[in-house]
Amino acid sequence: MTENSRLFDLLADLKQMPLKDDALAAKENGTWRKYGTQEYIDTVNYLSYAFIDLAIKNGDKIGLISNNRPEWNFVDHACLQTASINTPLYPTISDHDLKFVIADAQIQYFFVSNADMYHKVKLACEGSTVKEIFTFSKVEGARSIQDLIAIGKSKPQEKRLEEIKAVIKPDDLATIIYTSGTTGNPKGVMLSHRNFISNIIGTEKLCPFNKEWRALSFLPLNHVYERMLSYLYLSQGMSIYYAESLDTIADNLKEVKPQIFVTVPRLLEKVYEKIVATGSKLTGIKKALFFWALNLGLRYEQHGANGWWYEFQLKLANKIIFSKWREALGGNIVAIASGGSALQPRLARVFHAAKIKVLEGYGLTETSPVVAVNTYKDEDTKIGTVGPIISNVQVKIAEDGEICVKGPNVMLGYYNHPDLTKETIDEEGWFHTGDIGIIEDGKFLKITDRKKEIFKTSGGKYITPQFIENKLKESRFIEQAMVIGENEKFPAAFVVPSFPFLKEWCVKHNITYTTNIEMVKNEEIVKRLMKEVDKTNENLAPYERIKKIQLLSTEWSVERGEMTPKLSLKRKVIMAANKEAYHAIYNFDNGLR
Repeated sequence: MTENSRLFDLLADLKQMPLKDDALAAKENGTWRKYGTQEYIDTVNYLSYAFIDLAIKNGDKIGLISNNRPEWNFVDHACLQTASINTPLYPTISDHDLKFVIADAQIQYFFVSNADMYHKVKLACEGSTVKEIFTFSKVEGARSIQDLIAIGKSKPQEKRLEEIKAVIKPDDLATIIYTSGTTGNPKGVMLSHRNFISNIIGTEKLCPFNKEWRALSFLPLNHVYERMLSYLYLSQGMSIYYAESLDTIADNLKEVKPQIFVTVPRLLEKVYEKIVATGSKLTGIKKALFFWALNLGLRYEQHGANGWWYEFQLKLANKIIFSKWREALGGNIVAIASGGSALQPRLARVFHAAKIKVLEGYGLTETSPVVAVNTYKDEDTKIGTVGPIISNVQVKIAEDGEICVKGPNVMLGYYNHPDLTKETIDEEGWFHTGDIGIIEDGKFLKITDRKKEIFKTSGGKYITPQFIENKLKESRFIEQAMVIGENEKFPAAFVVPSFPFLKEWCVKHNITYTTNIEMVKNEEIVKRLMKEVDKTNENLAPYERIKKIQLLSTEWSVERGEMTPKLSLKRKVIMAANKEAYHAIYNFDNGLR
């Protein structure tokens, strides 16, 4: 594969590898439905012939909303090799954003997963450019993907398809990915074939990949992160199995026994919390051994820095305790790739100690996405950083600390917004990420904050909220946190407790647990949470320390619009919804001090 390849060339390359019977797999009626290499290629071609029959032409936008399943790949590759533009969206997209994207992209056809999504999209499409909505599952009144495949089988257009493919260039637009961001309407990021191909080449040494590997996929395919990695798996001839849902990941891991999967830190935190909760229920010597091993893991340092005695104990802990962790992940895990937001270093330490390599990386939709990533090699991994910059990408740190990126992975621009493109990519071709970072040891990139999220107190001191929030969330008591205090005398925080853990704590301390709303007002609980905050304060500069907190009774969510799909906080939305809590912290009276 070269940077002159197009994404659909990956399918052609598969033919040069040993054919397999599980190139793609997903559960259907409780059983794994596997698609072999040849069936995968044939299905994409049949669908492409149907696209030609529908008179779908170069540049037509094809909307796609679905959970992860093989049909997603079929549509994606049919778009890629017919020069139509896959425009995928989150299943959780709001009606407002859905209507905006349909109008902004002038979508011609839509593919959706099921009846619920069909009716949602149908309503949003009224009076729009959308000609027809196709479904993956059978839906009354709609044509399905199987109907299109049947058309393609009956009307093969091999010659026409090859003519179309022949004129598609590496720098041609491959997809538009709309990012929700934390404010305003979604922006359409235009990515080319070369953008993705360059990222595949830059990450192919991430792990010792081989054709026998299986990957479990559960992060949304419409997100650039999972999508690029699915292309990477394809380039390596690996099998991709799609988890049934986020709730079934534990069972699917045991069934599939994958060598790799991709996750976001929050899901990894939940895995860790579940492991710790299980250990807490043990008794006697088993419980003592569990927490001995856990505490050992939390002190893990790379390259044997803790000395021979620690390494001896760790070897024992791996044999009697951590081996069970690996079994719970299927027993074959070589690496877990983590991205989307900052990974707590303590999680990286304990998983590395347990011989489960968590490879944290960094990137953005606009960079296709990977800029830097820790790899499987010990010398190319540093806990607390996002790893070395990949081989075909340049990074510089601007005077104000902003990370700037240049390379073949940088987007073509924002769709319909040359003004925004010009604001983000300077005349020398540097993409300004909006993230603040440093280079450690001349090699490892470390993200310290978001440029737009840094704020000043009234005393003129800069506060980097994300760093403090990540430290706060290391506490088992704290599920979510948002640091506030712009133009105020001191920083404070909204804190959402970890309610399952809080319930356990209340039982041990003879506190009757009623409702979340009542518990966040309980003085004893507030004091206990503040004690956790003070642990973080010990390692902060005096002006950074959190002076007051307000406990909130409901977790922030994507569905309520408080978080982006990649779980970044929408700070303005959260602030607007919690004005009373803000006023209570800063002693406002009807908005006046």
